Amino acid sequence: MERAAAPLERERVEEMLRLFGKAARAHQLYLPNNPIYKSAHDALRAAFVPIWETYDELPLAFTEHQVKWEGDTVLEENTRSSDSLPWLFYKDGVREIRMVRGFETEELDRLLGILQRVRKASPDEDDLLTLLWQGDFAFLRYRYVDVTVDAVVPLAEGGEAVAESHPEPREEMEEESQSSRGVVNMADFDGTLYFLDEREIEYLQNEIKREYQIDLRQNVISILLDIFEQQTSAEVRTEIGEVLDNLMIHMLSAGQFHNVAHLVRESLVAAQRATELHVEHRDTLSQIPARLSAPEPLGQLLQSLDEAEQMPAQEEVLELFEQLRGAALGTVLDWLGRLQNPRLRPMLEQAASRLASQNTAELVKLVASSTPHVVLEAIRRAGALQTPAAVTPIAKVLADGTSELRLAAVQALNEIGSPGALQALERSVDDPERDVRVATIRVLMNRAYRPVLSRLEGIVKGKAIRDADLTEKMAVFEAYGTLCGDAGVPALDNMLNGKSMFGRREDAELRACAAVALGRIKSANAQDSLRKSANEKDVVVRNAVAKALRQTTI
Repeated sequence: MERAAAPLERERVEEMLRLFGKAARAHQLYLPNNPIYKSAHDALRAAFVPIWETYDELPLAFTEHQVKWEGDTVLEENTRSSDSLPWLFYKDGVREIRMVRGFETEELDRLLGILQRVRKASPDEDDLLTLLWQGDFAFLRYRYVDVTVDAVVPLAEGGEAVAESHPEPREEMEEESQSSRGVVNMADFDGTLYFLDEREIEYLQNEIKREYQIDLRQNVISILLDIFEQQTSAEVRTEIGEVLDNLMIHMLSAGQFHNVAHLVRESLVAAQRATELHVEHRDTLSQIPARLSAPEPLGQLLQSLDEAEQMPAQEEVLELFEQLRGAALGTVLDWLGRLQNPRLRPMLEQAASRLASQNTAELVKLVASSTPHVVLEAIRRAGALQTPAAVTPIAKVLADGTSELRLAAVQALNEIGSPGALQALERSVDDPERDVRVATIRVLMNRAYRPVLSRLEGIVKGKAIRDADLTEKMAVFEAYGTLCGDAGVPALDNMLNGKSMFGRREDAELRACAAVALGRIKSANAQDSLRKSANEKDVVVRNAVAKALRQTTI
């Protein structure tokens, strides 16, 4: 006869099994370097310490729904799913395991890895018993039965055989026959006066189908939060906080994004509505969105979505993204730079735009990030939102960043359009990259930014412009003509119509650019200068002059 376990010892075993389930979930959801993974495993190892103070080994027996220790039930889960610890062992024939002192330090991770493989295994893959045998455990022993036959199988590690009672087929048939005598046969009522008609049957079938399609998770969340609000006990509220955390992890791993969003929303409401609420309990609920928005869990979530062969419903993903907080902006921008799934990109773009608009300070901080593609995404959004606070960090990127980042910075400063933004742009007229110079000059021309005129005049009259390509020459002369007014006509007229002391004229491209600039001035003096070359023999110059004359008006 088994002795009754002491209450304190039983509590220690129950706590160890609770932490075992938590560590198994963390093993399934997180990488070994994740803080949640480490804390769950450390807590489980610590739970073995008080047990080894009394025992040298810990025997646990398994039924379909229970884990027993010394005859007492220490864990009960009334499901037959892969999440049920008793069922996971029982279904593959394992009836008892014995953990020997030292198991938690030497072989715990190996067992958790095996359980994870069993949960995900297909029918063709190895079962738990095979994996335990392959694990070659030294600190774990187990009893099992062969579930495929009615024979007794020897124990692993030198234990005794375990036998299960299996009624003979004849006895089963007799039992079934006896039990069926009290069962009502619906066929006896077919065609009677009170039998349902087809319309009523269809109604019942539809109602049953609708009932089975209802997602009960939201009801469970609502019930838990109702208890949280109504029960002022600190222990009850602490337990519900832990349950909600675990429930969120389960729903995320199952792709139940709609329900996670519901949990986040309702938790914030409950945190505001509950009375006599301690600060730590309020923080537990109000920080659920922050925990979801932390880099590691959010990064793993986005990675699973990016690698998913079949995406969840767009509405569910967007609803989940709506619950993200400002801390998620950096992770979202980081993933936008390396996303592979084209179906996920528009949803993540939408989330990034929302987070950026609601968290300007975080956006400005990310402009100075050390990750180039995060900086690029942050600059683009700062420009789209016309964020004046971002001018200073963007100006720094304009001075020190790569050519791609500098070009994005020019476009962003143009969209912001503040005096400080245009002043920062002025320095990029002399940028070493041609595309950046051209983009800057065109922005300043369109903004009619006259303080840049002296720089443009120096370029127009200098020698370096003669070696530039046509695109840059056109940009410089168009900007100069737009900003200089009549004061620039003499210099441009000399380029278009003047000759050197040896009777040579300027290069045809440069003369054509000067004609374009004169056309931008639109004054009488500019027209007079253009008419001098109206009959120019060089076709490039003649066409440029003709076009400029058509554009000028007095």
